[in-house]
Amino acid sequence: MTATTMNVNAVVDQAKFKSFHLKLVLWCLFIVLFDGYDLAINGVVLPLLMQEWGMSAVQAGMLASTALAGMMFGAMGFGMLADKIGRKKVILICVSLFSLFTFLGGFATNPTEFGILRFIAGLGIGGVLPNLVALTSEYAPQRVRSTLVTTMFSGYAVGGIMAALCGTWFTADYGWQIMFYIAVIPLLFVPLFWKFLPESLIFLVKANKQDQARSFLQKVEPAAQVSANTQLVLASTDQSGSTSVKELFSENRAVGTFLFWLAFFMCLLMLYALGSWLPKLMMAAGYSLGSSLMFLLALNVGAVIGTITAPTFNASKNIKLLPKEYWRSDWNNQWRGFSGPL
Repeated sequence: MTATTMNVNAVVDQAKFKSFHLKLVLWCLFIVLFDGYDLAINGVVLPLLMQEWGMSAVQAGMLASTALAGMMFGAMGFGMLADKIGRKKVILICVSLFSLFTFLGGFATNPTEFGILRFIAGLGIGGVLPNLVALTSEYAPQRVRSTLVTTMFSGYAVGGIMAALCGTWFTADYGWQIMFYIAVIPLLFVPLFWKFLPESLIFLVKANKQDQARSFLQKVEPAAQVSANTQLVLASTDQSGSTSVKELFSENRAVGTFLFWLAFFMCLLMLYALGSWLPKLMMAAGYSLGSSLMFLLALNVGAVIGTITAPTFNASKNIKLLPKEYWRSDWNNQWRGFSGPL
């Protein structure tokens, strides 16, 4: 029989939202929730660590920055690794890293041990998020892509809410260590992630793993006429094998890249500064730890609302959105080029 070609991107873009998409978003949301939780616990435990280990504000700031430093290297390293071994494997590696080493952080007995464990956990925290965003975007139908991506991304702030609530409920009775013990939960789900998370379609097609790609494409759109003789191809924007940072400055992307990085820098500067120091600042103003954590809770509730409602606002006001290549092949490059302030 004569082989036929099928454009993967066109099929995904025109597909209807199905249970496959819902399951993908929920699994990614679950991972992002704990990714956000693992970072947000810095703000919860920092006042307690300063008291227990007798640290100054400068020493505590350096300690909190170890996870952020790990995030920077993790985003750069695991972004490039995903292009070579696939997003699914990288996601599993990152989940194992941030879950295991955050859990081990509860056994640290001094700032040095704690800092090393937080740095390693940060590698996973920083590496998993861009790959989850890219994976969700690759499988999402075009008309609901921004909604699915932002819904999944909102789990990051929900993780911050969970950290604030757990800190309020548990630290008084069980100490700061309990916050790190809770972080082991995603590690227990790794076998399920392996079974149910799909591999990147773009990666499979580029790696010429046609059988696997056809299987996932059939789940995305069962009505598509996919047979053993169907040759899957990518749209021109996804054909390039180059993933270097310099690609962000080619094809008239330089201005957009600079503005994207600037916006990211300012947002993450505020996010990480408030996430790490807001409870401590409020305690210095005379609030108890429990009351101080409510301010962290309020911050993250606002983040959830903003993340979910932003796409609707953009659509109603006709605000220009990033082109789809930024959400696909260039997302890891954007994250590698800038991973936030330390």
